Amino acid sequence: MAFFTKLSNAEAAAFLTEYDIGALVECDGITAGSENSNYRLRTTSGLYILTLYEKRVRAEDLPFFLALMQHLDAAGIRCPKPIQGRGGNALRTLAKKRAAIFSFLEGHAVNVPETWHCRALGTALAEMHKACASFPGRRANDLSLMGWQRDFAKCRERADTVQPGLRDIIERELEHLAQHWPKGLPDGVIHADLFPDNVFFVGDGVSGLIDFYFACNDFLAYDIAVCLNAWCFDDDRTFNFTKGERLLAAYGQVRPLGADERSHLPVLLRGAAMRFLITRLYDKLHPKGTTPKDPLAYLRRLVFHQSVKSSRLYGLA
Repeated sequence: MAFFTKLSNAEAAAFLTEYDIGALVECDGITAGSENSNYRLRTTSGLYILTLYEKRVRAEDLPFFLALMQHLDAAGIRCPKPIQGRGGNALRTLAKKRAAIFSFLEGHAVNVPETWHCRALGTALAEMHKACASFPGRRANDLSLMGWQRDFAKCRERADTVQPGLRDIIERELEHLAQHWPKGLPDGVIHADLFPDNVFFVGDGVSGLIDFYFACNDFLAYDIAVCLNAWCFDDDRTFNFTKGERLLAAYGQVRPLGADERSHLPVLLRGAAMRFLITRLYDKLHPKGTTPKDPLAYLRRLVFHQSVKSSRLYGLA
């Protein structure tokens, strides 16, 4: 379920009077997603998405996220465009929650990406990174190394209830990452959560990127690592070399990777696996009303990455 805040048609209709996008025809809750409450709005002028921000998204971060989407839309990157209400403010209040309306993106997400999906993603990711280079906003990544250590501290005592020995595995890996995490790689604003359900396709191309609510400043190659983990495993432990090769080649045609980025790709992939292992472990041990995703899927990815010594094994020429 992805509409934690129940919204009536009367409430949605009243909210729309603050905008110049027509009157409400229908308002339907969207079940996909797990962080915010989302509704599909049909008005007399077309389709829109209404988002009510729940507790996990910090109110102070919302101006960054909305400004980023506005910037990307202006740069030609297809993503939800914040719709400004009367008075020029896109961020408003509805049902005692911060709320915003966005343009509607055509297309559909894929459950099991094929090779061509990975190639199209690589191009779209690189184009997004290039467009973000001129974005002036900054937001620290609070789900990087220090964030993993912080969140694991809240899970340490019960980690072995999920799998015996998990506590020791994570502790050893966190020590390794602290010692080997790179410094000085090219950085900028990254998506940080570009899973298949956050990318829409129409025909043989990407029609839009969504869900920028983990976007932050970090290494650009770390964003690639997140995508390789999310898109290029045929199961939890088998990396699909061809998918990785296509994703990396397409990315490199738009934004070539430097030597340091290439050499540090294995440790970045270990870090990206650790990020989702720990956040999923946290959600499993601290349930919030939705079905938590399996943290062990990312443990199995991590075990694979621990055996990799060269970026060539990911398809990097």
